[in-house]
Amino acid sequence: MPPRLVVRDIALFERPVSFARPFRFGAVVVNATPQAFVRVEIEVEGKGRALGASAEFLVPKWFDKRPELTPDETVQELRRSLLIAREFYLAHSGFDTAFGLHAACIGAQVAACAREDIPPLAAAYGPAEIDKAILDALLRSVGVNFFDGMAQNVAGIDARLSPDLADGEIAAFLAGRKRLERVAIRHTVGLDDKIEGEGGVADARENAGARYFKLKLNGDPEHDAARLIRIGNELATLPYDYKVTLDANEQYADLAALATLVDRLDRDCAMQPIAAKLLYIEQPMPRDITKASPLGALAKGGFIIDEADDSYDAFPAARALGYRGISSKSCKGLYKSIVNATRAAKWSADGDAFFVSGEDLTCQAGLAVQQDLALGALIGVTHAERNGHHYVDGFAETPTAEAEAFLSAHPDLYVRDRKVRLAIHDGDLMTGSLTTPGFATSVHPDWSTLSPLARPIARILQEQAL
Repeated sequence: MPPRLVVRDIALFERPVSFARPFRFGAVVVNATPQAFVRVEIEVEGKGRALGASAEFLVPKWFDKRPELTPDETVQELRRSLLIAREFYLAHSGFDTAFGLHAACIGAQVAACAREDIPPLAAAYGPAEIDKAILDALLRSVGVNFFDGMAQNVAGIDARLSPDLADGEIAAFLAGRKRLERVAIRHTVGLDDKIEGEGGVADARENAGARYFKLKLNGDPEHDAARLIRIGNELATLPYDYKVTLDANEQYADLAALATLVDRLDRDCAMQPIAAKLLYIEQPMPRDITKASPLGALAKGGFIIDEADDSYDAFPAARALGYRGISSKSCKGLYKSIVNATRAAKWSADGDAFFVSGEDLTCQAGLAVQQDLALGALIGVTHAERNGHHYVDGFAETPTAEAEAFLSAHPDLYVRDRKVRLAIHDGDLMTGSLTTPGFATSVHPDWSTLSPLARPIARILQEQAL
């Protein structure tokens, strides 16, 4: 039986992070954003107490892109998501499995956030971060690393939130997992990033020798086609093979606009350096339009959802619309990633190929990148978008002693190059040091250097105020 636990304390912190260069995706440009940190204390039945931790950027205008909201308002939503989740997890006073606790809280969390006009994707952020910290504490308590612990289903993941699966299918999937020793980085090319020449997409000093590239789109088919032609011409100069993915971040208004871009990819010879290397197109349309728009003939091109992945039934619904894949992001929920990977394996056994991809909007050096990397290496993500190391200078504002502690504990993941930063080996990240007891880390932040999570003011809907 999986160990049972109860949460005794949850402390929330944050630290500012400045970007080394602006990152533009969709309609937002990010130059700085806070990183949230979670510290939990749990009591494991029969084993005593243990501490666990997690971290993630509070990214503006991704979890909620509604134009009437300012970037800061969307960050405040994420803070509220954390605070609301904290109350639910602490109120669950009985011993339960780690996943049982998650399952008991997630529905109430989404409903409570909806009352404050916080959409489901942002609502899931709080439980996602608390779940990671709880799992870290649990694994430390039982003295097991993440990969071995998940193979044993130490969290007690079952099918209560995914009735299309059976409990045994999830357990069998986990039991058969083998850690990937290397995960290739997928280099992000933001909408404001330089394309040609020094500092461009083919410059090894910028792309870190990546063999995979993620290219952002802005939703205008003609503009995107022209930009992709430029990028393709540069990538074609690389002395090795490469693959690309495209990410529109919900910027394509409808199927007609998307069909225009796909037609250019299919027919325009100038786009062959991209089209011939294309693996999939990620979240082209807004999440609401996505859910109401079967892909039809476009489905042959290979599409995945990301922002539309806001519930446990999102992947089956997307499959029915013609989508073949879904992203794994620990900020959306590690248990949902594992359930979706189980689904992809089950569905692929019937002949058609379904998959889970690795995407990274919020992973900064330290806890965030290590835990997300470990999750991908568990479920079989062979290449993952890694942009934290590109847009942030190493550990950024992290105190030197803390960064050095991560370097000492995880020497295959970090290197000292003017300052401590992510180590990329021939385009790959190594996962060997992630096998320490706990959730992919033997180091926790220096809590004394963090500020308490800023207390946001909850928005009250107009109809509630009447």
